[in-house]
Amino acid sequence: MSETPEARDAIQFLRWYQAMGVDEAITDSPQDWSQHVYTLDEMKGRAALVMDDKCPVPQTSASDIRIPPRQLHAPSPPQPIARATPTMAPDASALAARDLARQAPDLAALEAALATFDGCPLKKTAKHTCFARGRPNTGLMLIGEAPGRDEDLQGQPFVGRAGQLLDRMLAAIGFGPDDVYITNVVYWRPPGNRTPTPQEVQACQPFLERQIELVAPEILLLLGGAAAKQVLGTDEGIMKLRGKWKTYDSSGHPIRTMATLHPAYLLRNPSAKRHAWRDLLTIKAALANK
Repeated sequence: MSETPEARDAIQFLRWYQAMGVDEAITDSPQDWSQHVYTLDEMKGRAALVMDDKCPVPQTSASDIRIPPRQLHAPSPPQPIARATPTMAPDASALAARDLARQAPDLAALEAALATFDGCPLKKTAKHTCFARGRPNTGLMLIGEAPGRDEDLQGQPFVGRAGQLLDRMLAAIGFGPDDVYITNVVYWRPPGNRTPTPQEVQACQPFLERQIELVAPEILLLLGGAAAKQVLGTDEGIMKLRGKWKTYDSSGHPIRTMATLHPAYLLRNPSAKRHAWRDLLTIKAALANK
């Protein structure tokens, strides 16, 4: 049976969604996310931007597409959209987070407080909260940027491909899963693995600061530029920051801190692993001589 024009177009746009990073639905039913109705040529043009030669845009003529008459003139009335909107203004969210975090006497209480916090819009689209994995009081705390799809499904940070590479890297210097403590700057997955917004990071920051206080590590290892910029409050790029000792002030307690390349970056750029390896050897030597 030959494909109908409608089927070919459906396949075309599913491929486009995949190329754009869409890997799951965030609502139970389809939504009209925009009032703009694209023409067939506009949609083909957008798809062509991400298609390669193995996935060409179907050469379908306008006469092959059957569009209901009302869609030729105006879009249908917009449907209610279940957007992830914060329940509080950014400043109010940060203040509420600070109050909750400050009252937590230990990590278990901090995790419980985070579960009740609704001031970060990412929580509305995430499946799970990714608080931490590993064991505190080991001396080494690692901080990344945000959970990805695998992390969101399992409720733990760094369990996907990047996390598996990180585990192998740590094992190479003699550290197992229980020899480190790992978390992220934000605790919920941004839709489509996009970069967290400043508002989302701001809402989570008091919890992260309190988490660092409670873990009280000898060394902080920051994975990637986003985590390094947030924790250290700097605008320097990761290639300038990595491998250099910095100091993080945890409520008057200085913590030796180093930034290194994110494992996800190393998956895309294997030649950069040598830089991360040098950083890890420096970390190992510093912990051995503490």
